[in-house]
Amino acid sequence: AFAPSYKSTHVDSYLCSHNDGISSALSNSLNHDDTNGPRSVSLVEQNDSHTRRKILTFGMTLATGAIPSAANAANGKSRTDGYNVKRTEREWSYILSGAQFNILRQGGTERPNTSILEGEDRSGVFNCAGCNNPLFESTQKFHSGTGWPSFADGLIGVETENVNPIQAGLLGAELRCKNCGGHLGDVFQDGKLFVNTPAFATGKRCCIDGGALVFKPADGGEDVFGDVSPKRAGGNEMKMPSFLDPPQITAKDRS
Repeated sequence: AFAPSYKSTHVDSYLCSHNDGISSALSNSLNHDDTNGPRSVSLVEQNDSHTRRKILTFGMTLATGAIPSAANAANGKSRTDGYNVKRTEREWSYILSGAQFNILRQGGTERPNTSILEGEDRSGVFNCAGCNNPLFESTQKFHSGTGWPSFADGLIGVETENVNPIQAGLLGAELRCKNCGGHLGDVFQDGKLFVNTPAFATGKRCCIDGGALVFKPADGGEDVFGDVSPKRAGGNEMKMPSFLDPPQITAKDRS
């Protein structure tokens, strides 16, 4: 069976997206109906008009001729009404870091490979960064190659957007924290592509923004906040390619 390489496929990065209302646009096209604190680190590209799903929207527009309306630009469901934890957006902005606020409260998207939790393989539970609600178990985590933390399934604290099967299969469905309404990521029905992973058993791939999570190790170790960058060789800062290094100047021997 053919299994595409997700590390080299840009399309999957687009599919691992956030719900900006493309589902409705696709539905309109198929039916021919005319009638997103305390820490200062920020991994989210603020006010980015080209999120993963928006890029996909553009591709779908070119392929189908469908032009999404302004009303379909985002999931209209409130992130406050109907949830147990209720705070004003101003309160959330004080409680959360910039990255957390952009993801959880504004539905933003972090860049791939920018969350330390993507490489977290210890036993434990991943909780909501906004309300500490348990969301994912480490036994369901796997490496999808997309650059975002991936899980085969969520706990009862995860809410899945109610969309029709066609939309869920093609574009995925939004995942939120069932306790506070915070945006987490999206779930896709391509789990069978990931052989020898928990996703193969469930048939699902939950593509999650690490900044929305806090990892609590089973051994009682220190919490790991997902809005922190992964450590790189030589320290926390990203190492530049060697060809960008300045030329080495050897002092002239005057002896």
